[in-house]
Amino acid sequence: MSIRVVLADDHAVLRQGLRLLLESESDIDVVGEADDGLAALREVQRLAPDVVLMDLSMPKLDGLAATEQLRAHDDHVRVVILSGAEEESVVLSAVRAGAIGYLPKTAPIEVIVQTVRAAARGQVTLSAAASARLVHELHTPPDEPEHLTDRELEVLGCVSEGLSNKAIAWKLRISEKTVKSHVSTILSKFGLESRTQAALHATRLGLVPTDRTPAQRTLPNVISLERQRVHRLYQSRSA
Repeated sequence: MSIRVVLADDHAVLRQGLRLLLESESDIDVVGEADDGLAALREVQRLAPDVVLMDLSMPKLDGLAATEQLRAHDDHVRVVILSGAEEESVVLSAVRAGAIGYLPKTAPIEVIVQTVRAAARGQVTLSAAASARLVHELHTPPDEPEHLTDRELEVLGCVSEGLSNKAIAWKLRISEKTVKSHVSTILSKFGLESRTQAALHATRLGLVPTDRTPAQRTLPNVISLERQRVHRLYQSRSA
């Protein structure tokens, strides 16, 4: 039987190229496409593919959050992350989210095809660089969390859920300008450049737990978790 694949990427040209190349293989059938994370969830629920090739950075819901939700609802679907970044924290976050494969977008098509086949068999496949970074990350003590205000933690929680600035402003009853200011401050404190990096970094530090479904990941839980982590940190130092 053919391996049923859904492509999730916000770049139409990339999706079209992947579709043409993958469908040239007799055992692979691209059954659907999505241009954002929410559309990817809908297509997977509708089409029940064997493998999802998921872009990490997408509008509405990023690849990491989409992978978490897919795996929470159906642990049979295999997700392979295609990304332009192979930082330690990104690779580890993808694995924690449930991805079975992680490849750069520059990977040769032969490697992507092999990874799709391996994923369909339930085999983990990481690029050499991603494997090295994952090993390094697992042997590196986690960074101490930067101090964030309660409001910044609320905004970070919303960012990690893939909400836009407008949606965050509506949810928290603040202005969109204030949201933008908080996001800028959060990125500055973490030394990051994008919202996706902030969400991934938050997951890495445990500010946004990966063992909760999005419906369970409430803002009070995020704030409470941060306070508990800092309290334990100080207790261990004073012991």
